[in-house]
Amino acid sequence: MTHDKDKSSWAIGGGVLIGTGVGFFYIQTSVLAFVGSIIVGLGFGLVLTAFLSKRAQPHD
Repeated sequence: MTHDKDKSSWAIGGGVLIGTGVGFFYIQTSVLAFVGSIIVGLGFGLVLTAFLSKRAQPHD
């Protein structure tokens, strides 16, 4: 059984969870701010995943 040691894909879910948590502070102010914070969290997770996966690749 082989385990993938690259956990960079976890950054996407983590970014969404952080965005959701931040969004709960703004949900009474504006629903669009809540949705926007989730999208920002998703974007942050995607960017972080790109950097982490590039760093995890072996060098040629």
